Amino acid sequence: MLVIGPGDSLLLLGYRAASGRAGTVHWIAPGGGIQPGEAAADAAARELREEVGIAVRSAALGPVVAYSTGQWSADGKIFDAHDSYFHVYVSDTRVDSSGQEDLERSLIVGHRWWTPDELAGHQERITPVGLAGLMCSLLADGPPASPVRLPWHEETGPS
Repeated sequence: MLVIGPGDSLLLLGYRAASGRAGTVHWIAPGGGIQPGEAAADAAARELREEVGIAVRSAALGPVVAYSTGQWSADGKIFDAHDSYFHVYVSDTRVDSSGQEDLERSLIVGHRWWTPDELAGHQERITPVGLAGLMCSLLADGPPASPVRLPWHEETGPS
């Protein structure tokens, strides 16, 4: 979910990295799994409410503007992620994490509202790659005609 708030800032959640240097934080957009029989937009609205306490109706979400796939791990388990990024504009930047599930609570270490300039100039790991460009495009031109693919990690070509 791409949550854009006042000052054209994007909400990202910091989570503790499963590997790498101790204390390493990676940044991701709010979101999560779809329950059996649940529509993607309903899941996005539910996850937004659970993870950050922002209540929006699924009908209020913008279209899917991007997608990404990859794997992540936690507590020795590997998860396949197939992410569809809806977008929504909010007027309030308050975050309430009291609805998080135990796994989310164990991994998420905070949140931050990022401006486009901060996203473009960051030195931290943000998944998926390309959020800064997508956010600038959304703010300038609105949603793309069809969802764009964002890579899970930096992609390298053959050497």
